[in-house]
Amino acid sequence: MDAGEEIDMEVMNPLIEKTHSSEEMSDDEQESELAGLHLRQTGDEQGISFTQTLIHLLKGNIGTGLLGLPLAIKNAGLMLGPISLVIMGVVAIHCMHIVVRCSHHFCQRFKKHGLSYGDTVTFAMEHGPFPCLRSKAPFGRVTVEFFLIITQLGFCSVYFVFLAANMKQLVEGFLRNHTSYSDLNMTRNMQDHDEDWNIDARIYMLSLLPFLICFVFIRDLKYLAVFSFMANLSMAASLVIIYQYIIRDMPHPKKLPLIASWKKYPLFFGSAIFAFEGIGLVLPLENKMKQRKQFPQALNIGMGIVTALYVSLGTLGYLHFGDSVQGSITLNLPQNIWLYQLVKLLYSFGIVVTYTIQYYVPAEIILPAVSARVHQRWKLLCDLAVRTLLVCLTCATAILIPRLDLVISFVGAVSSSALALIFPPILEIITFSREGVSIWLLLKDILIALIGIIGFLTGTYVTIVEIISPEMASVTELATSPSFNVSSTILDTWANVSRT
Repeated sequence: MDAGEEIDMEVMNPLIEKTHSSEEMSDDEQESELAGLHLRQTGDEQGISFTQTLIHLLKGNIGTGLLGLPLAIKNAGLMLGPISLVIMGVVAIHCMHIVVRCSHHFCQRFKKHGLSYGDTVTFAMEHGPFPCLRSKAPFGRVTVEFFLIITQLGFCSVYFVFLAANMKQLVEGFLRNHTSYSDLNMTRNMQDHDEDWNIDARIYMLSLLPFLICFVFIRDLKYLAVFSFMANLSMAASLVIIYQYIIRDMPHPKKLPLIASWKKYPLFFGSAIFAFEGIGLVLPLENKMKQRKQFPQALNIGMGIVTALYVSLGTLGYLHFGDSVQGSITLNLPQNIWLYQLVKLLYSFGIVVTYTIQYYVPAEIILPAVSARVHQRWKLLCDLAVRTLLVCLTCATAILIPRLDLVISFVGAVSSSALALIFPPILEIITFSREGVSIWLLLKDILIALIGIIGFLTGTYVTIVEIISPEMASVTELATSPSFNVSSTILDTWANVSRT
């Protein structure tokens, strides 16, 4: 998922198969089969190795969210941002372990090979100590799938904004660099010339729409395997080039605030949790692993690497570009050097493929329910129509919120916080309450859930205010929320030491 975003095709198929099978059952059959709900069983000899699991974790958590973290650090501050990012990473990884542990509990209790996130929540509600939840157990699956759909479609909207912004720079940069001023009008200045190529990003979004609609008509993911491999290589190469650029010619950071305005912190929260929201990938990976006892170790190593990557790119990107950092660090790269234009092209190719893969989950959850209500002769037409409408919905959302940083923060605050921070601690309390829960575990889970709820509310509110009236939000911030600037003495000393 963003990230936490790219859902790998090998671990997605069990989830999709599971969704189809449940749609084909009657209500009575589903109730009788509740104890048998599980992902496709995979024997140890058919599972994925420790290294493959690690690679899938890395692939599933590196996407557009990573490129937006420098701006997230700016919204928190040079000191508070990295510290908060590390803390959020630790909490997010802990919540992933909670979901895995709860899944293991019910697998052992009911002799199941593996359970999905929705299955685990359903079992917890049905077999928990609270009678009021037992009759509403199926609602647990519906709630998880609802937020999963919102999250995945939100990711797709982010991709629209990302692709449009990078395409705009690619096209307009090419035209500026390869058009002679004498061919236009010798009396026009450079500013007038730049305005000739200043096309609204929403036009680029609309131009992308037909191509992405055609891509989502591919209903079998195996046809995307080659493209997915090429996308992973192109995104990895892009990150290497980005790192080598931002570590060179690092400017003095004395003007950067250690702690930014508190009114901007909810935007940081939304962007950070958007990047860390890979919890939907955890159980499918764990269920497919050969040696499942090694999964916690793989999760710690993989997410540790991801966290280090997030903190380093976010901090270095903000240090290099300062207050001019944009919603994606690729937008700050030089437009007159072909290598950095190539980075935008390569990463955009990877995001186009990722869009198709991310789109697959919500489409395959929604389509069976819709097709079941349509006559057989209209099923194909209905399938294509729903796919088209969902792509248009993600495009419309991107057009309504054309700022990359705001759409990332909004998706993170609204849906990612629920899946990654709110549901797991509540799930742990319900699952293990019959066996006795210590006061420290209870307080810990309540604290994590409160952080998620507060982040959900404040992040959503601040993002909506920024979307509706960004000018007023900026004026209010300047008037009421001064930031804490870096001491020039401290940083002068640090800079001198660094030079020596």
